[in-house]
Amino acid sequence: MKIKKILISQPAPADLEKSPYRNLINKHNIDITFYKFFEVVGIPASEFRKTRIHIGEYTAIIFNSKNSIDHFFRMLKELRETVKEDMKYFCSTEAIALYLQNYIQYRKRKVFYGTQYFSDLIEVMSKHRDEKFLFPCSDEKQTEYTKALDKAKFKYVKAPMYTSQPRDLTRFNLDDFDIIALFSPIGVRSLVKSFPNIKEHNNIIAAFGSSTHAALKEQGIKLTIAAPTQTAPSMAMAIENYILGKEPETVIANKGEMTKHGVKSTITTVKKTKPVIANKEIYKQRMEEKKAQAAARRAERAAEKARKEAEKK
Repeated sequence: MKIKKILISQPAPADLEKSPYRNLINKHNIDITFYKFFEVVGIPASEFRKTRIHIGEYTAIIFNSKNSIDHFFRMLKELRETVKEDMKYFCSTEAIALYLQNYIQYRKRKVFYGTQYFSDLIEVMSKHRDEKFLFPCSDEKQTEYTKALDKAKFKYVKAPMYTSQPRDLTRFNLDDFDIIALFSPIGVRSLVKSFPNIKEHNNIIAAFGSSTHAALKEQGIKLTIAAPTQTAPSMAMAIENYILGKEPETVIANKGEMTKHGVKSTITTVKKTKPVIANKEIYKQRMEEKKAQAAARRAERAAEKARKEAEKK
């Protein structure tokens, strides 16, 4: 089957040219439509007060998305509260951590982050078990993140600050798309709400994350392209592997195991690999940038050393 059109249930990348989806478009001559299947709506401060959660009582904040950051600081403003200067911030990835710069002076705060998966952040948090963690999140009862925190037996409190609402997708004709890519349970619910007869269509369903896979199974919808996998940590790579006819791989799943710290944590069941960059030109560019940054750091250290030696004289 020739793949011609794909519906991605996410907003278009800020810079499509640097996105892995650009490789799919150019290399395989595919038309990709981006459309977020749900909208995030903030919970009013008046509703949040009913939870009787006082942000000032906590010593650490867990962020797993940009939405959680946006709505946390929105809530602070609406409640007219401030954050202690010694507050610790734990972010699921470096990208999420860097996003904090929109609200705080990054270098003056204690910011920690994982490398790729939430299980990596769990390992980082294990060294700070005495903290009182607050987890700004959606109003979903349980997610893969709360399951991971529960298994690791952290002292944390869920702070629902926003909710996800399905969007009307009937503007689309599903028969126009060969593949529909989903990234969350709410995305699955939005699809089913707009198209109750989705199982009667011939779309190939791609999904990212174990919770999304579980939501599809619950709805009885066949999953064909599953991510992340060892060689396809992104949706774009998983789709390309399918197009190239590669054999499906085992999905990287979370599994509770004992860590070296003696606590349960969610650890990937397969060996992690460095992200694969499908576009060779982008890969070369990033390697050159890293080399330049390393050279700049060496030069800075050499200059600092020379300055100190000059001061001694």
